[in-house]
Amino acid sequence: MDDEKYMRLALRLAIKAKGRTSPNPLVGAVIVKDDIIIGEGYHKKAGEPHAEINALNMVDKKAKGATLYLSLEPCAHFGRTSPCTKRIISSGIKEVAIAMIDPNPLNCGKGIKELRKVGIEVKVGVLEKEAKKINEAYIEYITTKRPFVILKTAMSLDGKIATKTGDSRWITNELSRKYVHKLRSEVDAILVGIETVLKDDPLLTVRSPKSPSSEAELLRRTGKVQSQLIRVVVDSRARVSLGAKILNQEVPTIVATTKFASKRKIETLRKKGVKVLIIGERDKRVNLKELLKKLGELEITSLLVEGGGKINASFLENGLVDKVLFFIAPKIIGGEEALTPVEGEGIKKIKDAIKLKNISIKRFEGDILIEGYVWRAKCLLG
Repeated sequence: MDDEKYMRLALRLAIKAKGRTSPNPLVGAVIVKDDIIIGEGYHKKAGEPHAEINALNMVDKKAKGATLYLSLEPCAHFGRTSPCTKRIISSGIKEVAIAMIDPNPLNCGKGIKELRKVGIEVKVGVLEKEAKKINEAYIEYITTKRPFVILKTAMSLDGKIATKTGDSRWITNELSRKYVHKLRSEVDAILVGIETVLKDDPLLTVRSPKSPSSEAELLRRTGKVQSQLIRVVVDSRARVSLGAKILNQEVPTIVATTKFASKRKIETLRKKGVKVLIIGERDKRVNLKELLKKLGELEITSLLVEGGGKINASFLENGLVDKVLFFIAPKIIGGEEALTPVEGEGIKKIKDAIKLKNISIKRFEGDILIEGYVWRAKCLLG
């Protein structure tokens, strides 16, 4: 049989749940018998049946003698659900093709070993690179216990994110902004610095194509927002206004602050339903490494950083960025005082510049998106 053909289908099924399975991985399953697809399934949400169970439920006893294609090794341990290997074995499946081994230490290799132990033939590594790509956030989270960090910024052709007066709406076009909302819908949390909140008073929500074009209009008309995207504000002294939009929505908000913040302000924020994390400080600022560790403990597996130049520089200088997305608009702003996407001290030698690998380029009419993985970070794609 054409293993790659059926595995591609399993991968397409897996990504149908993108943004909804965290902290679990994206997994798709296809059951083939006599070169005919008889069952399909994917993991839809954490706590619900896994992909292989959904596929097996479609075929019942017809699975005997069939081949199961799985984008990720089946679990052999009890978690939010019972072990999937037991169900595979009892179904009569004779062969299992797996794209990648589960990096979760609780399962890594155990599912494969259990299947082989009872005589089921197991192939491993079919479209492995593609499988790792769709689960890059899960892999980072499950192996490091911190979120997969994506840094996104939008700038003009001459590298400005705002004019000298701070005006930044809009540098990129509508197509680019729609794509950003799609990205937001696929991650667990979005992070900004307090300066962005004080200056722009953003909602930081997800807008679907069926929603009003203005997030503010959506909130005004319905009193609600589109998603449960967690917002994280880095605010070392808890300066956030109690009237800020992000504090007055039916969605989770985290304020990461330090010992320098007013205890009274912290208590007031908590009474408003805001989760306040007291993080260790570094140079009187929130220690970002410690913050990522705390976010990992909260099962936040992916984090989209949409801050200004200072926050972007801090994440990059501390080696905390896994992936970058730079939108470049065909506009020239100019001005020595105009803001840039990465501030901080900067490097002294070009040889010390942060390098990217596995580069891809997308076009959104006139805008260009350059996407790549930080060279110094552990690259998941080899």
